[in-house]
Amino acid sequence: MDKTVDFEHYNTMMVHSVGNRVGPIAPVMAPSAAFGYESAEEAEGIFDGSVAKPLYARVGNPTNGKLESIVAKMEGGIGAIATASGMGAMSMVSMAILNSGDEVLCIGGFFGGTYSLVNETLARFGITNSFCEVDDFDHIESKLKSGIKMVMMESVGNPSLRLPDLQRIIDLCNAYETILLIDNTATPILLRPIEMGADIVVHSSTKNISGHSAALGGVAVFREVNPADDKLLHPKYADLHKFVKKMGKKAFMPLFKKRGIRDMGMTANAFGSFMTMIGLETLPLRIERINQNVEKVAAILEERLPDGVSVNHPSLPGSPDHERYKSDFAEGCGPLLTLDCGTKERAFRLLDALKMVIQTANIGDNRTLALHMTSTIFSDFDEEARKFLGVHEGLIRVSIGLEDPQVIAEDFIQAADAI
Repeated sequence: MDKTVDFEHYNTMMVHSVGNRVGPIAPVMAPSAAFGYESAEEAEGIFDGSVAKPLYARVGNPTNGKLESIVAKMEGGIGAIATASGMGAMSMVSMAILNSGDEVLCIGGFFGGTYSLVNETLARFGITNSFCEVDDFDHIESKLKSGIKMVMMESVGNPSLRLPDLQRIIDLCNAYETILLIDNTATPILLRPIEMGADIVVHSSTKNISGHSAALGGVAVFREVNPADDKLLHPKYADLHKFVKKMGKKAFMPLFKKRGIRDMGMTANAFGSFMTMIGLETLPLRIERINQNVEKVAAILEERLPDGVSVNHPSLPGSPDHERYKSDFAEGCGPLLTLDCGTKERAFRLLDALKMVIQTANIGDNRTLALHMTSTIFSDFDEEARKFLGVHEGLIRVSIGLEDPQVIAEDFIQAADAI
C-alpha cells in the first residue's frame, strides 16, 4: 500500500468531523450517566441492540460515540470504543478475547504498562505469554502454527524505538488465522494498520490524539468481520462464534462491549472524550510538524552532543532500523527519541539541567518531554526484562513537541554540557 500520508486530506477530515455545520459548531458534550427511554418496548430494543440509542453511560455515551466514529474513520475501521485510558483499551480487548489457558505472543519491546498487563495481570488469570524480538520470524511463525489466540505488538517500540516489518507480521497472522492487536499510539495517521490487514488498533488518546495532556483516555478500533468466512470462525475462537452469528460484520463491537465495557467498566467519560476531540481537530497538523522536528533534533544532537551522551532514532544512519525507517515509515515513526547517558547519575544531572523541556511520564504532547526510564516506569522490572525492552541504566526517553527544533536541541546540548 502507499506509505505516504495525505496530510491535507486529514486536516480537512478532522476539522469537519469534530465540528458541526449546524447548531453548536464545537462538539456537544452529554455528561449524563443515565438516559430515559420512550417506552418499555424501546427499552427492550435498546438492551437487545435493535434500537441504536444510549443505554447507560457505562456502555455508551453520545459524546464518546462521536469520538469513536471519528477515530474509526481515521483508522479505516468499521467501529471503535472509547475507554478511560490506553491501558483500559488494552485490557478491554485482552479480557474480551482471551480465556484461561490461552497464549498471547508479544512481538518487540513494549511500554511498561503493557508489559506488566501481559506478564503479571493476565498471567494471574492463567493466560500464558511469549515474547520475541521484532525480526524473530522463526519464533513468530512457530507460535502462530501452534494455534495461539492473539498477537500483540507496538507500531514502534516504546522506548526501544525498534521498527517491525509490520506488513509481513500482518500477513502471517492472517495466514494462520490469528487475531492481531497493534498499539498505534506513536503513529496515528502515519500508519494505518487496519487498512494493511490488522484486526484491532488501540491508542492511548491521552498522547498524540489529544496532544494537550488535559484528557486521559484510550480507544480501540476494529475491522469489519466477514460473517461467511472470517478468522473469528476458526474453531479456536468457538466462544466468539455467537457474536459473529448475531452481529455479522460488527461482531467486534458487542464482543468488546459485553465482555469488557459492560462487565469491567473501563468506559471513557464524556468530558474526557470532549476534550480529546478538541485536540483531535489539529492532530494532522501536529503529527506532521512533530515528526519533522524529531528528525531535525536527532540530527543536531548526533552532531553536537558531547562524548558520553548518545542519541538514538531510526532516522539516523547508525540505527539498526534505518533502512526500514526509510522504506516503511515515509512520514516518520512518532515523537520519540532516546538519549543514553551511560549511568543513572549522569542522566539525572542532564535532566535537572534542562531549562525548557518538561520532566513527565507522558508522550505525544505539544511540548517536549523527557523522563529517565529505569528509575520511573521500569523501576519494578528486573534486569532481564529491562534488557529485552531496550531500557538501560542511563536511558532518557524524549518526546519531541511543537517548539522550534533548534531551541529543543540547544536545551539538551547545554544540559549535556553540564554533566
